Amino acid sequence: MEAVNAIGRRKAAVARVFVTEGTGKIVINKRELENYFPSSILQYIVKQPLNTLNVADKYDIRVNLDGGGYKGQSEAVRLGIARALVKINPEDKAALRAQGFMTRDPRVVERKKPGQPGARKKFQFSKR
Repeated sequence: MEAVNAIGRRKAAVARVFVTEGTGKIVINKRELENYFPSSILQYIVKQPLNTLNVADKYDIRVNLDGGGYKGQSEAVRLGIARALVKINPEDKAALRAQGFMTRDPRVVERKKPGQPGARKKFQFSKR
């Protein structure tokens, strides 16, 4: 099997994921998963699609990550891995869709508006 690639996005984060057959090694920006995401919660988020399909030790995963924070990056990687696994085996799509791993979360930061200090907040109003 040759490398299968997919892209996952979340907030400002973009993850380019490359999946090959292997032993379950996950490398993000040339660093091990445990070094890149020290938090066990973020590691769990990244591994969710693999654990759902019980293929955690079947594929090696290489990821190029760009932008965003820890949470957005981890969820972008999760989406990218899920999309790559579906390219490898399309029958897995229903199981991943049921867990919500195939859905691109459209929520992003609302832009700041002119004449206001933020997206929704207004400057203090003075009646007199």
